[in-house]
Amino acid sequence: MGEFQPLPINREPGALPIGLLATDMDGTLTRQGKFTAALLKGLEQLQAVGLPVVIVTGRSAGWVNGLAHYLPVVGAMAENGGLYFPQASPPEPLIDIPDLVVHRQRLAALFSQLQQRWPHLRESDDNRFRLTDWTFDIHGLTQTDLAEMAQVCGALGWGFTYSTVQCHLFTPGQCKAAGLQRLLERHFASLSTAQVVTLGDSPNDESLFNRALFPYSVGVANVKDYWSHLAHHPAYVTQSAEVEGFLDLVEILVAGL
Repeated sequence: MGEFQPLPINREPGALPIGLLATDMDGTLTRQGKFTAALLKGLEQLQAVGLPVVIVTGRSAGWVNGLAHYLPVVGAMAENGGLYFPQASPPEPLIDIPDLVVHRQRLAALFSQLQQRWPHLRESDDNRFRLTDWTFDIHGLTQTDLAEMAQVCGALGWGFTYSTVQCHLFTPGQCKAAGLQRLLERHFASLSTAQVVTLGDSPNDESLFNRALFPYSVGVANVKDYWSHLAHHPAYVTQSAEVEGFLDLVEILVAGL
């Protein structure tokens, strides 16, 4: 794993320009869990040079709906590929769930099963604002706990992942990469995946680091905390952590456009 190196933007003969930045939020656009003035400045810089930004987060539909309207981005994906909120447009499902009420009931039953083995598990604050997945706090869980949970969920036919803030239960196949691919088909059909830069920091961003799908993937420096737990690693790693790493990338992208 090397230090951050400039993305090869327009440096290869015939290379197409970068046309989209798809970025995680918590641990990637935040500093100690908060937005900063520097983040807004960085987003405005990208907007000024005409590079659209999509937030690709595990946060709930209820939270993300507001983000899509208030931040200088073209839209935001919620629940690790569950829904997309274009700015000033109705939300769009990115995964097919015939009956959301029944789906949530099944997720609640799965969570209850996990609580029998890990009694201290508690729903995340934003879980009641969710539609396609179920979340609970990661506080107090070890890597062994997380690995065992993934095995239990897999054996029961469910998906499991986690981020810096929470654990997620979901339908297998629901992930940020799959949601982003559907989003590209609907809203950015003229772009190839080689024109998309993906950015993240934790295990629920792992699918965005799959170089077979997105060759220009970037991890902010704190992704190193999870390096040994990732099957896919970002092609590039910033020198700085959290939002400062995002700003490292902004500088490179703006200089290349």
